[in-house]
Amino acid sequence: MVLATNSDSEEHLHSTFASRYVRAVVPRFKMPDNCMPKDAAYQVISDELMLDGNPRLNLASFVTTWMEPECDKLIQESVNKNYVDMDEYPVTTELQNRCVNMIANLFHAPVGEDEAAIGCGTVGSSEAIMLAGLAFKRKWQQRRRAQGLPTDNPNIVTGANVQVCWEKFARYFEVELKEVKLSEGYYVMDPAKAVEMVDENTICVAAILGSTLTGEFEDVKTLNDLLAEKNAETGWDTSIHVDAASGGFIAPFLYPDLEWDFRLPWVKSINVSGHKYGLVYAGVGWIIWRTKEDLPEDLVFHINYLGADQPTFTLNFSKGSSQIIAQYYQFIRLGFEGYKNIMENCMDNARRLREGIEMTGKFDIVSKDIGVPLVAFSLKDSSKHTVFEIAESLRKFGWIIPAYTMPADAQHVAVLRVVIREDFSRGLADRLITHIIQVLKEIDGLPSRVAHLAAAAAVSGGEVKTAKMSLEDITKYWKRLVEHKRNIVC
Repeated sequence: MVLATNSDSEEHLHSTFASRYVRAVVPRFKMPDNCMPKDAAYQVISDELMLDGNPRLNLASFVTTWMEPECDKLIQESVNKNYVDMDEYPVTTELQNRCVNMIANLFHAPVGEDEAAIGCGTVGSSEAIMLAGLAFKRKWQQRRRAQGLPTDNPNIVTGANVQVCWEKFARYFEVELKEVKLSEGYYVMDPAKAVEMVDENTICVAAILGSTLTGEFEDVKTLNDLLAEKNAETGWDTSIHVDAASGGFIAPFLYPDLEWDFRLPWVKSINVSGHKYGLVYAGVGWIIWRTKEDLPEDLVFHINYLGADQPTFTLNFSKGSSQIIAQYYQFIRLGFEGYKNIMENCMDNARRLREGIEMTGKFDIVSKDIGVPLVAFSLKDSSKHTVFEIAESLRKFGWIIPAYTMPADAQHVAVLRVVIREDFSRGLADRLITHIIQVLKEIDGLPSRVAHLAAAAAVSGGEVKTAKMSLEDITKYWKRLVEHKRNIVC
């Protein structure tokens, strides 16, 4: 969805090679009056896409950027299938059901040998979280009505480090979001504080297995035990949803003894992103419920106008089949052993990168040893330069590394984060370390931008400020600068 477009006076596109086929310029913001040769259309678009970043060097993203050629071929062969046409594509439906059961088994769902697991494929974890939240809200409403109590003020408890899709769920579906604030050095939800915030209107507590900010796993086991005590005292039935978007395909292979999933009785649903460490291109997520009773039947629709009775619980209707087929390919191609080897290799490369960053002596490592394979780090001294400058300077080498501030109450801490995916090799880790060292040397020889910004701020708005701005002031400036440069799209 485009929210705004650049007010560029150049309203047409020019393509050097396409001019062999098309002499007229191509309009940018309205459909051309006439058709053009397919070669020219391809070249016009290809020319523009050359200016995109390199996906392999996009270390901001958790999303898979490489798959085997055989899987690419399967995706291309199935790209014209609409998954919702279950009666027309029964094998694709069967593959989705197999994936659901494989994931449920991986997460220790209490499913018998002859039973089918409860879950579905989604368009990423965002849709999965919306569906899980709706199920919790409906179950809460049903309990309240049965008790003759009002249902007009539901809330959900999370940490302030949750991904924006939780804020979207709360706003779109009219649920109050109660956030446990962070503190410096502790960047995940404190389970004790979370349980303190639970009340009779809490539909669930959302725990994150793999925080977007630092990759850290939240303590779901402690949260489960504390909730069990509170439910026993109050007679409530407050449950847990685990947002395992990033960590759901890591923990079973690297930390099999870690209790975070359906082994804990108060965990009722789990989402995971197939397009992250599930190793599939963007466009697929999964939501699994503990039992059939945890998904209210009145949320499931039954349609028959596509040829047979089909139960469906989605926010989207039509969606491609290719990513579901790709997920099944990865499951049977890699198996448990293959996923374990890949995750171990990612973690080894993360350790190598962390060691190289620590050797510079310039950074504090914020991420933890146990969690998603990533390295989050902050400058020890931000009095002259900031992490935002480092991120900007690394772009000239092609690296896309995010710089950002922590949520409340740790917003004064600014960090860089490098996500280690399957296609990030030891060689790339060494190269990135070399470039970070080069950037540090370059900016150390430059005038302090912090001092320059402080001088500018000292006379702005008629206010008199000290010569030294706080890190929070500098961070706000850089965030505004980044936002100004970014296209406003969603």
